[in-house]
Amino acid sequence: MTSYWCSTALLPTGVASDVLVTVLDGRITAVDADAEPGNAVRLEGLVIPGLANCHSHAFHRALRGRTQTERGTFWTWREQMYAVASALTPDSYYNLARAVYGEMLLAGITAVGEFHYLHHAPGGRRYDDPNAMGAALIAAARDVGLRITLLDTCYLAGGIDQPLSEVQQRFSDGDAASWAVRVAALKGSDDVVIGAAAHSVRGVPQAQLGAVASAFPDVPLHIHLSEQVAENAACVEAYGRTPSQVLDEVGFLSGRTSAVHATHLTPVDVGLLGSSATYSCFCPTTERDLADGIGPSVALRDAGSRLTLGSDSHAVIDLFEEMRAVELNERLASQERGHWSAPELFTAATADGHRSIGFPDAGVIEVGARADLVAVRLDSIRTAGTGGTVETAVFAASAADVTDVVVDGRHLVAGGNHVSMDVPAELAASIGAVTP
Repeated sequence: MTSYWCSTALLPTGVASDVLVTVLDGRITAVDADAEPGNAVRLEGLVIPGLANCHSHAFHRALRGRTQTERGTFWTWREQMYAVASALTPDSYYNLARAVYGEMLLAGITAVGEFHYLHHAPGGRRYDDPNAMGAALIAAARDVGLRITLLDTCYLAGGIDQPLSEVQQRFSDGDAASWAVRVAALKGSDDVVIGAAAHSVRGVPQAQLGAVASAFPDVPLHIHLSEQVAENAACVEAYGRTPSQVLDEVGFLSGRTSAVHATHLTPVDVGLLGSSATYSCFCPTTERDLADGIGPSVALRDAGSRLTLGSDSHAVIDLFEEMRAVELNERLASQERGHWSAPELFTAATADGHRSIGFPDAGVIEVGARADLVAVRLDSIRTAGTGGTVETAVFAASAADVTDVVVDGRHLVAGGNHVSMDVPAELAASIGAVTP
């Protein structure tokens, strides 16, 4: 049994002082406010539950600082993304993912939904272990101490009625049935969830989307949805319906589904996502980096679609920034304030986020929950004088303010550093190995 004493903690009932959290076998067994620290490990600042990063492409982290050449366009970004995808092997992917997951942990993220479509060797050749790339991601997360939901992604086409490009051959299993056979060989555990995904209506033909949705009916199911206007136009031209309507017709939308981005939606689309209780996973720092647009977060919430958050391409790994960006983007679009409260955004980054990737017992500091604790400084240049409330976490703090992280009861980040790895050094080495 281990105990952590929090000078201030954000509990379901609100902020409390001198909170003693008792942990056994990775679970919280007691939460006592106004308690003496005794021999407990001390966590100063504001202690919050662990954050959930619900949409990640780990290898995109290698693009940070490299995709703005000549001001940068979507096409320069994609060319460099494909170049990195072409260079990765199971070993180099493990090294890169380990470093990226280390960065996430330092930012207070305790679980990640990895949208994984880089499956095979160049040209589509199968590795001896057909899941070698996915196994590398799982091993990287476990070595760092991060829980992972491997959202193994079906990717069959280069666009609607378009063949795969040379690089995209690495992504494809040929058809949904072959994809499902490969994924069935992956095994989960207490800290690993095997989920499913279809890349998009561009990447999976309508005729095979239903097979992806039904292949594993009890796991998280994710898909990129209406990220760009061109995607919608191509879908309407090919199928006579929007991407959301296509997904609804094949049974893809449900309470276990996450629609990633959900940026360019019609009122009908919003209603379909809301009535099906599909999650809407927004990735604001990537959506602005790629000039995708601002999604209708308020309309989706009001229709019944719960918000979750991801760092996607990792232009920034900072869930605090993702939280506030949802509200700030709405302010820019509407020229009005007050669309999202801090508690609502915080729930998206914690309890709802964990639930959407298959960890419903995380994201809250209460008895029975996973013992995920994140200490945020209240004396930094960003947080000093802000009051130490949920508003501090959402609208003032940043990833740089995280000092300590506990995952499933294990104290893995202390004093702003991982206890067993040099994250900056591993990032530099692993990225340098796969980029010019």
